[in-house]
Amino acid sequence: MALDEPKDDDEIIKENKINYLINKELLEKAKPISVDFVESAMGSGFSLSSSLKTGGGCGNSCSTC
Repeated sequence: MALDEPKDDDEIIKENKINYLINKELLEKAKPISVDFVESAMGSGFSLSSSLKTGGGCGNSCSTC
């Protein structure tokens, strides 16, 4: 996840006063996408989940896949 400016091939999603940008082609492959803010003993941050299959062997919890 990164901060970015909208591009021609991005979809802009506005929810709860927050704007999300995602490439339109990726959005079609990954729908539905869920963005949650989580707090745990390990820290806090955003959690993304979708139907997109990752290429690595670490499942949906690995940010480097």
